[in-house]
Amino acid sequence: MTENLKSLTLPITGMTCANCVSTVERNIYKLEGVDSASVNLASERASVEYDPDLLSQEEILARIQKAGYGVATGEATILLRRLGDSVDAQRLEENLRDIDGIVDVSANLALERIRIRYIPTMITQREIRIAIEDLGFEPLEIDDTFEDAELEARENEIKHQRKLLIIGLSFTIPLFVLSMLRDFGLLPPTLAEAPWMNWLMFALATPVQFYVGYQYYDGAYKALRNRSANMDVLIAMGSSAAYLYSILVLFGLVEGHVYFETSAMIITLIVLGKYLEARAKGRASEAIRNLMDLQPNNAKVIRDGVETEVPVEQVLVGDIVVVRPGEKVPVDGIIIRGHTTVDESMLTGESLPVEKRTGDEIIGATLNKTGHIQFEALKVGKDTTLAQIVRLVEDAQGSKAPIQRIADRVSAIFVPIVILIATLTFLGWYLIAPPPTDGTTAITRALLNAVAVLVIACPCAMGLATPTAVMVGTGVGAKNGILLKSGEALERAGYLTTVLLDKTGTITQGHPRVTDIVVDGWPGGEDDFLRLIASVEHGSEHPLGEAIVAEAKDRGLTLTEPEGFKAHFGRGVEAHVGGYHLIIGTTQFLAEQEITSSDFEGESDRLREEAKSVVEVGIDGKLAGLVAIADTEKEGSREAVSALHAMSLEVGMITGDNLKTARAIAADVGITNNKTDSTEFIHAEVLPGEKAQVVKTIEEEGKVVAMVGDGVNDAPALAQADIGIALGTGTDVAIATAPITLIGGDLRGVPKAIRLSRGTLRTIKQNLFWALIYNVLLIPAAALGFLNPMLAAGAMAFSSVFVVTNSLRLRNIHLDTKD
Repeated sequence: MTENLKSLTLPITGMTCANCVSTVERNIYKLEGVDSASVNLASERASVEYDPDLLSQEEILARIQKAGYGVATGEATILLRRLGDSVDAQRLEENLRDIDGIVDVSANLALERIRIRYIPTMITQREIRIAIEDLGFEPLEIDDTFEDAELEARENEIKHQRKLLIIGLSFTIPLFVLSMLRDFGLLPPTLAEAPWMNWLMFALATPVQFYVGYQYYDGAYKALRNRSANMDVLIAMGSSAAYLYSILVLFGLVEGHVYFETSAMIITLIVLGKYLEARAKGRASEAIRNLMDLQPNNAKVIRDGVETEVPVEQVLVGDIVVVRPGEKVPVDGIIIRGHTTVDESMLTGESLPVEKRTGDEIIGATLNKTGHIQFEALKVGKDTTLAQIVRLVEDAQGSKAPIQRIADRVSAIFVPIVILIATLTFLGWYLIAPPPTDGTTAITRALLNAVAVLVIACPCAMGLATPTAVMVGTGVGAKNGILLKSGEALERAGYLTTVLLDKTGTITQGHPRVTDIVVDGWPGGEDDFLRLIASVEHGSEHPLGEAIVAEAKDRGLTLTEPEGFKAHFGRGVEAHVGGYHLIIGTTQFLAEQEITSSDFEGESDRLREEAKSVVEVGIDGKLAGLVAIADTEKEGSREAVSALHAMSLEVGMITGDNLKTARAIAADVGITNNKTDSTEFIHAEVLPGEKAQVVKTIEEEGKVVAMVGDGVNDAPALAQADIGIALGTGTDVAIATAPITLIGGDLRGVPKAIRLSRGTLRTIKQNLFWALIYNVLLIPAAALGFLNPMLAAGAMAFSSVFVVTNSLRLRNIHLDTKD
């Protein structure tokens, strides 16, 4: 063992004492292949020597994590100048994973970037970049301003491909026209048969072959050097076969027709496809740039009593920021002066302006519509809502949807199979097929058909099928206030069968409000009646009392300071206001004070049937009226449930409230409690810790469940569900747990998210279908001699452009319409 040992230094997290040290060491020693292990509590590092033939780095990390400790890792996001296809991406991932210190690698073909998680004690970002260069790629490190770097890199790539395309067309068009004129007998015989004609074609084709086509030779060499094969190998083989055959004819070593125009057309058409693809991919990645552009460049802050304009990057937590009508809010904060209406549609997707007053939170990048406000900056830089949204979108766009594994598996074996088919095509047409009757030689015919197979089969479209759709889908989601944290979440939501809605704060507002005031003949009318009650409750801390006071303030009523206020815990309150003696509380409490009236019994029963809390009001010894209070449904809850039903989804509700209240709320929004109908259900009186078990039980019935919630007690259920959907107005714990977040907190975002997922999944399936069927149909057609190499090149280029363009159609998806 000692002859082949490797050393590993790991930064351990979670150690607090010497016992932790021995625990980590003991667990590492349990692994077969470990020669020595030493853990230092002061430096919090573990040094391990092990036999790589018996043990891997991943197994050591897994054992430490299994013991309950962590390994600190860094993360680098690196932009790659040219990532050819999914074979390149897979090769890069596999080779980097073999490097000591690299824990995880995820390459994204559509974004042309790679995300690497690494152990900083073993490898640096500089070393990672060198390793990537050694594998034949050109890395550009992404920092906090990576969007500019990414945009610049994309624009440079587009310019580069456009330059190559112009050069290619400049030589290929005259070459193609000259060749066609000669083939169709449109040139004078003396000109067509001139010995210098082939040399002219050679002169026109060579710059295309070796300058315009250099990128494919370079890519093919690097792929083969790493014992892999990608689209560059196929293009280089196909175009080179036609070109080199023509060279043999040119020098008289083989009799036949030159096909310089074929090799040139193959390369030029493929460059055309790459140029169009690069432009389309640039549009597909616009989502993050558009989000970043929402933030204004400058902010007006008050420092030392003077209003000063500074770059938004220089705004500090605690700064007083001034925003005038028509200006964008630069950072997140709380309004300390003024009131206004704010357009939050750029972040939440909701078109109606939101009223903001002193004490309300305000989000950076939103548009101040009407008022002059000042607010205290609370979140700046990377901590702002916008920055967090951008980060989530980046993570989602960089992740892989599970369906991508299909394309990855196919692409891994695709190119070798195609080379085999091309070889068999050549041998079949040369050795087995009857002699050609059109004047060409057998070897020419065999070569052209083999070249057509090589060129038609490039697997670009398959590699782009999933990531481009995920990229566009997550971008559309962000624009509509739907944050999808991964490609897996985007895909999984498309398979949902059941949606469970939490009640409080999700279907309802989450706080009680006055819904009904019943008063019979009070001299001052309903408002005066409410003023008296609210004046008494002004000194109460009970939620029902707070709801009464809030209603009075909403109506602009002036309250009076009560005299002789007394609170009877759990029963009611009493006080004198304006010469009246008021007793407010439960029916039982007022009955004890001998205050009853049959005149209000019918109304009281009706209100209670509607699951409302009824407060009785006695004035000067007589029952004067009732106040009904309830947690009212949110605007849009009914429409959301209706939309989910229209999408053929089962909709249920889960709540800790009693069944009577749950039934009333559910009936109000369109969910009924019919126990014989499994498609609609209510789970009432569920303790916070039991919500996850309810979700699990439904999943065990074979259903794909989404849980929608906003509170801390919803977090376990959100994690248990196949898809957790958190409302952005909820707690940080719920938002962190759920793979989908609705920024605005509007329940109508749930059907929107599902429609988006279904649309994205449909697009992915379309892309994969056309990418696969294209190869299934055209490879045999090329092998059977029905496809000219030039047409094959055009078709191949079109397939990639088609897939990206089809994904771009998602930008026009209508999330408010029926799926």
